[in-house]
Amino acid sequence: MIDLHSHILPGLDDGARSLGDALGMARTAVADGIATIAATPHVRSDFPTSASTMERAVDGLRTAFAEEGIELELLRGGEIALDRLDLISADELARFGLGGNPVYVLLEFPYEGWPVALPSIVLGLRARGVTPVIGHPERSRAVQADPERLRPIVLSGALCQLTTASLDGRLGRRNRDAAFDLLERGLAHLVASDAHMPDIRGIGMSGAADAVDDPALARWLTVTVPAAIVAGEPVPAGPGPARRPSRLRGFLRSVT
Repeated sequence: MIDLHSHILPGLDDGARSLGDALGMARTAVADGIATIAATPHVRSDFPTSASTMERAVDGLRTAFAEEGIELELLRGGEIALDRLDLISADELARFGLGGNPVYVLLEFPYEGWPVALPSIVLGLRARGVTPVIGHPERSRAVQADPERLRPIVLSGALCQLTTASLDGRLGRRNRDAAFDLLERGLAHLVASDAHMPDIRGIGMSGAADAVDDPALARWLTVTVPAAIVAGEPVPAGPGPARRPSRLRGFLRSVT
């Protein structure tokens, strides 16, 4: 599997605090069946990460992986706050390209309120040949109240990324229900961990794939679409309409 949203770079944001934390996250990822992970540090007012800082941190962590014998491919990226886009040059934004690919960029969806500028942001990026990937919209109260508000955004060319901990229930029923609602409506395209620490929104890609309860859809969300993003290719069509599973794994009670 390919995880395209993580805060694995130590000391850059509210994710991994130390190299030990980062290595712990990496080992957990490998054990979970992940072959490739993208480092996507926050790029926002409280964590104004620069592309050069991200790149140096990725290079350093790659070296640490090699020294520790951790067989995990580490790619570049960034999670860009919507209000930072106007402050980032085209070259800088390209260097933050998701999975190291400048034609995709991960945008942080706010947890509160509807971002009124989002439609124009998406259209502006698409006009420049960049596909925005909207991070964790299912965790937004505005989307939970009215998921159809995302449809024009998706029709304009954006992709939506769900969080593993939403799908497997670790973030609670509201987030879980919103994640499956977006899948049923065809408004979600990939799953990623958004892992911040080994024990804070941990990796859990395999658990999310199990929760989907549809092998073809799970592979599309965790392998096919992320691989297309890394390769800079168009996203292939999905396997068909998603259905809410008749049961979820682990501690979750059945849903219909």
